[in-house]
Amino acid sequence: MTEKQKNLVVRAITGVLFVTIMVVGFLSPTAMVALFAVITALALWEYGGLVNDRVADTQINRFISTVAGVYFFIAVAAWRTGIVDNFVVMVPYVLSIIYLIISELYTRSRSAICNWAYTALGQIYIALPLSLINILAFEMAPDGSGIHYDMLLPLSIFIFLWVNDSGAYTVGSLLGKHQLFPRISPHKSWEGSIGGGLFVLIAAGIIGWIANNGAEPHTLSIPAWIGLGLTVVVFGTWGDLVESLFKRTLGIKDSGNILPGHGGILDRFDSSLMAIPAAVIYLYTITMI
Repeated sequence: MTEKQKNLVVRAITGVLFVTIMVVGFLSPTAMVALFAVITALALWEYGGLVNDRVADTQINRFISTVAGVYFFIAVAAWRTGIVDNFVVMVPYVLSIIYLIISELYTRSRSAICNWAYTALGQIYIALPLSLINILAFEMAPDGSGIHYDMLLPLSIFIFLWVNDSGAYTVGSLLGKHQLFPRISPHKSWEGSIGGGLFVLIAAGIIGWIANNGAEPHTLSIPAWIGLGLTVVVFGTWGDLVESLFKRTLGIKDSGNILPGHGGILDRFDSSLMAIPAAVIYLYTITMI
């Protein structure tokens, strides 16, 4: 077996395990919260290491930034599930942010502003988007009887992203001629992106049909599911490009090596960091129309 074949096998095995863990994680609300708390921790820790290693004169507090981001995720989950119902749950997070800002007075860093900026970016770019998965997963039941866990809605975001990636790669390999964003990601093509998007729209229609033909129809209609799929495609693509810009700025190919054949945590969740917030905004928008 050649080295290329070995890498392909490793990549396939890792991909299957990754998808399996993700799907199983959505089967239970407790498992979902635990899974994404771990993902948030790994992503922030990876991000902090990249910043400290690759950005000149910049050293953020990797440990406290990670703990703060994970706490923020858990706090949002506690609020969304009804465990707490007031702002007091956010006080420790606010205090940690204040500490991270004030502490720069005593570090004697040559670039305190960069430390502040990269610390804030980690919370905005990683902790906040991942915490919004709780908004998709938990909502008040239509009859007002309590909090309802919707496994399909957050899981569908990742299904759409996986379908989009696979479709874009396949179509792009066969038909790709026009570069989508050559300055950031020269291997992506318009043909691949459009092809991936069409596959997602089909997948969204199928999910919408299944969700609305069971014993209890889903709150989203089939057209609304298709709109969600389109939203995920557009913002997921931007999410991929944003992380590519981040890596290009740091001069690295992968964000890490925790996932053999697939890179780091940020490499696997880059698209979702834009797709999840966009999906939340989309769902709130259609409910207001």
